[in-house]
Amino acid sequence: MAKYQQLVDQLREQIEAHIWPTGEKLPSLRQQAEQSGLSLMTVMHAYEVLESQGWIVSKPQSGYYVAPRAASSRARPPVQAIARTDQADTNSFVFDVLQATRDPAIMPFGSAFPDPELFPQRQLMRSLVKVSHTLRPGDALNNLPPGNEALRKILAQRYAQQGITLSPDDIVITNGAMEALNLSLQAVTEPGDWVVIENPSFYGALQAIERLKLNAIAIASDVQQGIDLQELEQALQRWPVKACWLMTNRQNPLGYTLSAERKQQLVALLARYDVAMIEDDVYSDLYSGQDKPLPAKAFDRDGRVLHCGSFSKNLVAGFRVGWVAAGRYAQRVQRIQLMSTLSTSAPMQLALADFLSTRSYDTHLKRLRQTLAKRKQLAQQALRRVLPADAHVSDTPGGYFLWIALPEHINTTALYHLALQAGISIAPGQLFSSGDQFSHCFRFNTAWPWDSRAEAAVETLGQLIAQLAGARR
Repeated sequence: MAKYQQLVDQLREQIEAHIWPTGEKLPSLRQQAEQSGLSLMTVMHAYEVLESQGWIVSKPQSGYYVAPRAASSRARPPVQAIARTDQADTNSFVFDVLQATRDPAIMPFGSAFPDPELFPQRQLMRSLVKVSHTLRPGDALNNLPPGNEALRKILAQRYAQQGITLSPDDIVITNGAMEALNLSLQAVTEPGDWVVIENPSFYGALQAIERLKLNAIAIASDVQQGIDLQELEQALQRWPVKACWLMTNRQNPLGYTLSAERKQQLVALLARYDVAMIEDDVYSDLYSGQDKPLPAKAFDRDGRVLHCGSFSKNLVAGFRVGWVAAGRYAQRVQRIQLMSTLSTSAPMQLALADFLSTRSYDTHLKRLRQTLAKRKQLAQQALRRVLPADAHVSDTPGGYFLWIALPEHINTTALYHLALQAGISIAPGQLFSSGDQFSHCFRFNTAWPWDSRAEAAVETLGQLIAQLAGARR
């Protein structure tokens, strides 16, 4: 381990142990160098890392002080290597949770999708009817991998709007984001390889790694800072990692968005270790504020980042159209797709190309973001009225998920089963990790209409949580 990393670990442990309480001034760079026997540059590097992670803050002409967040933060779970033989089989549980959300009698707080009533169904159907009338026999062949040329050009233009220059030939149209992610993973790994994921992580990543006979390394992530880049580098030094499957914008389930600086650091780090990155960016258009956050792909200079997107979370779930900007791996992704699913539905590709060629998509996105923000705010207010005082509700902007941490003695898998009997679905923490460190957490979907039914469901959820808390006491 590098000397600066040893000092970072040491100071972080001291801050967590309240040896250095909030607001306390740390030894100066020179004092720390004298005490530790390290060079001034090594100490400076360690302090910069701690500052970037939010543990300390610098004050001009004064020095370094312990940041407020550091004193109250919980120790995060360590790097977790999950060999195939140790992976929990989550498939059955994921299937049960997702199936429950299909029942119209169930309040779908556990769903991964937004309310379909928010999508422009009529306009999309008009586009589908329009292209169906003009569909020619040769269109099926024209829409084989890499996919419809007009659609790929539109996607390349949308990348260009963010200053990202991509050729349409870099983009492969897929059957939704899950195929894009799975094809990307297959393109850069072989069975037995090691893949980095976040902890907690989207359950689809866990399933794909298990199915492809890969090994996972779970890196601690939190709502404030996202993935721990220091722990990621330690993992890259320790294991022969081939790829990382990460979400940099509105991560599922935590909801965080990495800053542009941290995305740039992440891409540079993976380039140093020659590791491919699969960027799961399906919530990219559901941002908060005026400016759309850049993906990590924006900082990719050698085609190492495979950027995966989809229309399922922001336009239409049923069309099952996604894509991957695969860079240097585009040809390999196409070959794998041809040998598996062959291609994405030609009419769906043509219909989306027709719809996206108008201004309707951006108008819809603006309205969708406004509605989701209002519903999320109402859900937060309702939950805070019924949750225990020591529960924590994430407050990350954008998207439509809340990550809720209950007191640690309350098991959310037990809560899930009780809630389901009462006609309510949630996504318990067990779905998002192979361990049990998130067994007191759950993900909550706020994208559904906030009406008397939703309010009553939250009230019932609060009562069930109080019941579980009381049973433990």
